[in-house]
Amino acid sequence: MIRIKTKEEIEILRKCSLLVGKTLAEVAKHLRPGVRTLELDTLAETFIRDHGALPGFKGYNGFPGTLCISINDEVVHGIPGNRVINEGDIVSVDCGTIINGYYGDSAYTFGVGEIDPEVKLLLQRTKESLYLGVQAAVEGNRTGDIGFAVQSYVERFGYGVVRELVGHGIGKSMHEKPEIPNFGKRGSGPKLKEGMTICIEPMVNLGRKEIIQLQDGWTIKTADGKPSAHYELEIAVGKTEADILTSYSEIEEVIKTYTIYG
Repeated sequence: MIRIKTKEEIEILRKCSLLVGKTLAEVAKHLRPGVRTLELDTLAETFIRDHGALPGFKGYNGFPGTLCISINDEVVHGIPGNRVINEGDIVSVDCGTIINGYYGDSAYTFGVGEIDPEVKLLLQRTKESLYLGVQAAVEGNRTGDIGFAVQSYVERFGYGVVRELVGHGIGKSMHEKPEIPNFGKRGSGPKLKEGMTICIEPMVNLGRKEIIQLQDGWTIKTADGKPSAHYELEIAVGKTEADILTSYSEIEEVIKTYTIYG
């Protein structure tokens, strides 16, 4: 069942989501060659707890980290550990929070130092596709309209859109109905209504759309070993336009100052 949220619930979700954005900005300040992914994870957990919230991912279905940190050809769900980030890497950081029993969830892909121009375009275009999906998240449209907006944009560049992993509803559970695919046909799927809260999260590969799962049971990589980009915003469906509950503004302020590209 898809549950419509009250205005009060949406404000709690906004608070959760804004904290995710602030956490990702804090992570970005420390994202540099030589840093271990576990260091970033520890920093994020401390930041979230210091702001009176709980990490949304830690322990979720047994996941061991506060962040999902996925590097280069890793699409999503990378486990933080002793892996060192290098110059030229792209790093997807996905983060969740819990406040008063409600979830915030957002992701951003960073380029560390100088990255390949082709990969830089992949990041830029994936983020652009996210906002096209957000524009389609209005009452009367359907989930397929969001997926079509994402897919039709990125496929014109020859990119592959991941099929097995999708966006989702969010609220008191991290993953609620409906699913929000990043591909689809206009006018297909569940109808969108004002007050629905969803996460739109394009996962776009520089090469083919196929993916594989590693033996750790979590990490998803591209089957052809080419880089993948991932961006995610939590939004509330509106009558004429979506209400974006997450903010990238703090992240992008950090990007202007540090040697990372978003």
